[in-house]
Parts: sequence; structure tokens; C-alpha cells
Amino acid sequence: MVRRIVQPAVQIPQLVNAGAAGGEAAERDACREERAYREAATFRRPDAAGTQGDAVPARSGRVSGATVRRGPTLLSAPGGAAPRTSADRLADLAVEALIDEALLTPKPGLVDARDMDAELMIRSARSLRAGFEAMARAAQGRRPGQELREELAAIGRAAEAAMLEATGGVNTHRGAIWALGLITAAASIEGPAAEAGTVLDTAGRIAVFADRAAPASASNGSKAARRYGVHGAREEAQAGFPHVARLGLPALRAAREKGAGETCARLDALLAVMSQLGDTCLLHRGGRAALEAAQAGAADILAAGGTAARGGMERLRKLDRRLVGLGVSPGGSADLLAAALYTDRICR
Repeated sequence: MVRRIVQPAVQIPQLVNAGAAGGEAAERDACREERAYREAATFRRPDAAGTQGDAVPARSGRVSGATVRRGPTLLSAPGGAAPRTSADRLADLAVEALIDEALLTPKPGLVDARDMDAELMIRSARSLRAGFEAMARAAQGRRPGQELREELAAIGRAAEAAMLEATGGVNTHRGAIWALGLITAAASIEGPAAEAGTVLDTAGRIAVFADRAAPASASNGSKAARRYGVHGAREEAQAGFPHVARLGLPALRAAREKGAGETCARLDALLAVMSQLGDTCLLHRGGRAALEAAQAGAADILAAGGTAARGGMERLRKLDRRLVGLGVSPGGSADLLAAALYTDRICR
């Protein structure tokens, strides 16, 4: 996950006060930032008459070196447009979730719409679309098993190569390829009517199989997980993404039910994950002190009513300053927020 250490591309106005009205103003500012970036990150799908239809994430990148064995399931399209496949839909929604996570503002210690690096994150997300589509196609009509796990892993490595090519060698979404790739395959297996718990459980049942072709070298995250005795990305997936199922998704939906705007709902989902995840990105960069600072800061904001509450945004900015000062970023939490946003879309 790219750290936010660059000069802001656009200045966000400071809050006049820490009250509810200030929080609403900050959310409106954030939404304007997101819309400006999103116009550059999407294209319009032409309808049958040749006019511009619904906006979807722009497609780019390619996946090679992996065999996809299953054919598409066709979905009807309005207005006589060419039918889309279920794999198309899942790939579009995965990229959309990554862009939504990247542009969510303000996120503590993470790239967001305030940063020039947001453009890099969008380019990276778009480069992964072909990989997600290939994973969805590979999983259609199958059940979790060794062969499927290794096919998905091969596609994931090809998608990672496309990402690195698009970003000039910067690792922006390696963790997201793992998490959203598994969820994409699980959603393809279970179908569009499946509930979130079913999809996440199936993703876990895919993840328990070993990838015998995996590189022998350990990632920074796995090294940190072993050193500090926490569960890393692999264990999170194998358990069925509990920080998505029990924290991120419930917080997202609960905030909406209470009347919070979508920006605050998503920020609360991020904080819910941060408050309990043993984030190996934080541990790798800043050790246990950084993890404890992030967890405690996130928990304090939620205990005070979340980001939509009086003073919530100012508490969030204080946590942001704290993590930036430590030089750390909760990248694992950001990946799981993207997974929660994605699961929310495909399992509504």
C-alpha cells in the first residue's frame, strides 16, 4: 500500500469547528474531491442507440499465462445493449471498490483524494480488471479445491505483474489482489443471490488450499505476522475474512441505518477494522507501538459515536496526524475496507 507522504494535490478546507455541521461540510468537501477524480477514472458504456450509458470503471491491463476453463454466464442488459457476463459485473465492481477505497477522504495514514498518489492508485486499480474477470471465469461452475486455488494463484501473479507495469514497479494493491480475488472467485461460484456470509466462507474454503507454485520468499507482511504473533492476510482469508464479516460490513451498514452519509459510513467501517486488526503493514513499519496507536485511536473515534458524530472528523484528523508522524500506514485495514465495500455491492 502506497504511503501518503507527498504534498496534497488539492487542499481540503479546514473545519471551522468540530461540531456536526463541520463534519457535514468535511464530508461534502470529500465528496467533491472524489467526484473530480472519478470522472477521470471511469468511462461510459454506450447503450444500443450509441449514447452514453452507465458509468463503469475503465478497463485496462491484461492477464496472460493462466488458463481459464469456464465460459461466461450472460446477464441481460437494458435498452438492447450487448449482454454482460457475471464475470464482467464482478470485475467492474471489484475495480470500483478499489477506487472507492482509494478516494475515500480523509483516511488516517492512507492515500486518499487529497494526494497526488491517488492517481497512481486509480491506475493500479484499473490495471487489475482483467485479472478479476479471469478469476471469476475460472471459478464458474466449480467448487473450492486444489486445482482451482492454483489456477487463481497463477492469475493473481499475472495480475500483480500488470499492476507493477502500470505503476512503474510500485506495490499498490498486492494485498487487494489476494482478498478481492478470492471473494471474486467465491461470488462467481455462489451466484448473485448469495449472502455475504456464504461468499466469504467460500472464499475461505478456497484459501485453505496451498499454492504449490508460490514463490519461496516470504512477504513483509508474513514476516511481521510471525514476529509479532498475529494473523496475517493468509490467515484472515482462510478464516473467511472475519474482520470484513464481523466488523467492516456491520459497521458500514449500521452507520447508514443511523443516517450517516456514505463517506462517514465507509470511514466508520475502516475504523472498525483498524480497531481490532493486527495490521501487518503497521507492524512492519512501526512495530507494536504503531499498531497500538492505530487501534486505540480508531476505537476512541468509534466510542465517541463515529466520524458523523460531533467532533468525529477532528478526531479522525488527529489520528491521521499521529500515524503520519510515526511514518506508518494501515494498509491491511485499507485492503479489508475495499473487500467490505466489494462484498456489500455484490451481496445486497
